[in-house]
Amino acid sequence: MSHSWGYGPSDGPEKWCDGFPVANGPRQSPIDIIPGQTSYDSTLKPLKLNYDPSNSTDILNNGHSFQVGFVDDVDSSTLTGGPITGIYRLKQFHFHWGASDDRGSEHTVNGIKFPCELHLVHWNTKYPSFGEAASEPDGLAVVGVFLKIGAANPRLQKVLDALGAIKSKGKQTTFSNFDAKTLLPCSLDYWTYDGSLTTPPLLESVTWIVLKEPISVSPTQDNARPTWFTTRLR
Repeated sequence: MSHSWGYGPSDGPEKWCDGFPVANGPRQSPIDIIPGQTSYDSTLKPLKLNYDPSNSTDILNNGHSFQVGFVDDVDSSTLTGGPITGIYRLKQFHFHWGASDDRGSEHTVNGIKFPCELHLVHWNTKYPSFGEAASEPDGLAVVGVFLKIGAANPRLQKVLDALGAIKSKGKQTTFSNFDAKTLLPCSLDYWTYDGSLTTPPLLESVTWIVLKEPISVSPTQDNARPTWFTTRLR
């Protein structure tokens, strides 16, 4: 049985546990990252992200945000290394963007929110499909990238320019030849923990890899996002 959800008084995060009991589980995301309370693990490896620009296929308004999809039936856009074992394929990326500059990100650092947070979603190829991987404890790996107000980001502009074509829920259009790696910061230093999807079904199947260095977005780019694109938070 499927359950509807949203961010309003009757279907918002406070109500999600009614339809998705795992909302009260032990590894729910997002979390507040407190750097002073983290520990260094010398066994963790550097991240290796190999993305093929020709794998980007479309951009979709799913009613809660938008997402850019990728071909994921071959190992051509992958994440390896870091805290994960094996090969994870890039499925999609999406943004959580707030109505104001002081909120928007799902994760926080020392209690402070960023205007936006990018999520690059990957699935473990030891499972037959994304759907099956999403229900396994090691099924997904999501790279989180914070956005901060600063210089204009030309690499982000192609994404923002496409939003005008998908103004209503279910709208979808071609989005080709995009290298998702261009959205990453110079440094790939990260925090990691075992968590969950941040929206229903809230499955506790995500290895979170949250990059320490944010990328920039200009005030003009920040203000240019459509009003329908504003994300409310868990």
